[in-house]
Amino acid sequence: MRVIHDQLVAVAPVTVLGIGNIILRDEGFGVRAMEYLDEHYRFSHDVRLLDGGTLGPELLHFVTGTEKLLILDAVAGDAPAGTIYRFEDDAVMVHFQEKMSSHEIGIQDVLAWLTVTDRAIPNVVVLGMQPYEVTAGLSLSPEMAAALPLFAHRAVEELVRWGIVPAKRRQKKLRSA
Repeated sequence: MRVIHDQLVAVAPVTVLGIGNIILRDEGFGVRAMEYLDEHYRFSHDVRLLDGGTLGPELLHFVTGTEKLLILDAVAGDAPAGTIYRFEDDAVMVHFQEKMSSHEIGIQDVLAWLTVTDRAIPNVVVLGMQPYEVTAGLSLSPEMAAALPLFAHRAVEELVRWGIVPAKRRQKKLRSA
């Protein structure tokens, strides 16, 4: 696991968690979306961006105590590739019961454990996209890569609903030779 945006406090009030297997192309979309957010936005110290990769129960340490959790993921549903999904409240656990991959089993276990130990995270939202390709490879499919800016905008909208307003980073321009 890699902590992208770390701060001095052990657990941030708001956690953005990108999950997925980056060696299966679009299955790693959640991680790639979190990286895109880190590259294009600046966040306050109240927000932690986490690359959860394919970790499961190990994530418990990193999310216990957070008040708001935004999970970014590839979501296998019945809709066409490229469809954006949003789940919150009870629909989050329903989503993870219809798991796409082993890392989602771990997230389901973490959320269930927090609930039964009276440490449930008050606000959990899953934002995901139906993948185009789940085959061996380190890069997203061209379609998923092209969708990153729109998806990141949707993630920022979720954060704004929670009172978190990230600042856009100025992108460096490439100089001509």
